[in-house]
Amino acid sequence: MVNNSSTTNMENLSVFMAVFKERSFRTAAKQLGLSPSTVSERISTLELSLGVPLFTRSTRSVTATEAGQALAGRIAPLLMEMRAALNDVASSQQSLRGELKLNVTGAVMVDILPPLLDRFLSRHSHIRVEIMVDDRLVDATAAGCDAGIRYGEHLAKDVIAVPIGPRIQRLALAATPAYLASRGAINHPADLLEHDCIRMKFSSGALVPWHFERNGETIKVDPPGRITIGVDGASAAIDMARCNKGVIATFENWLQPHFNTNDLTPVLPQWWQTFEGPWLYFSSRFMSAPLRAFIDFLRAEHE
Repeated sequence: MVNNSSTTNMENLSVFMAVFKERSFRTAAKQLGLSPSTVSERISTLELSLGVPLFTRSTRSVTATEAGQALAGRIAPLLMEMRAALNDVASSQQSLRGELKLNVTGAVMVDILPPLLDRFLSRHSHIRVEIMVDDRLVDATAAGCDAGIRYGEHLAKDVIAVPIGPRIQRLALAATPAYLASRGAINHPADLLEHDCIRMKFSSGALVPWHFERNGETIKVDPPGRITIGVDGASAAIDMARCNKGVIATFENWLQPHFNTNDLTPVLPQWWQTFEGPWLYFSSRFMSAPLRAFIDFLRAEHE
């Protein structure tokens, strides 16, 4: 039976959500400004009060139990709604203030989100922004964030979404002129199987797929990567391509500066696949004042 004593309070639940989000007692403690032992004690107190373990602990990892996952799913929206209410009260009698927390895919952090945030924060000097960069496609609300940024194919059907950044992007291929001169021209996607390729991998372990299309024909090529780099190291992967290490496939907008300087040469541009740009998504249950302001800003940017 649940013990409804004062120990089961909002403070302990906030600590629980921090550990759930960070999957680490030490990282959560640092974020909360507490000692790791205090965080551990509060989680133990909460578990004792509820009568169930919330985390499975080992020397290397902290994993939520089924009960922990269920609790996070239920209380994350409530904690977010409470924070939104506090932000709204703080903004009601003065200039807009509060915190905007975003869970975003790393792809928007190179050249899409930073300039937008710069313009947004210039207009709202009292708003604070926290960004969680995560390519695991976690639920933004469950992660304790106001909203998330994802590409359309990864959006749940029951969320509200607002476009952010370019509406059309392309997966581009590139290599240095020196590499192509030494290894020969690439005239068809199938030719990539005979080349050194620089592949990127999501944090889930899946490789970023190489899909191509031209005149209604669609081809998937899965060349073995001579070099494989996690998506968080995309800039390093591009630098490897610039050092003649092979052919890279990534966002065209990331490669365009290197096309302009002739460091890299486009490969198979007639086969580059287009896809829909990113979206800001959020739950319809609640919306904090900073999030409302950010949505209004994005809509004005796209007018």
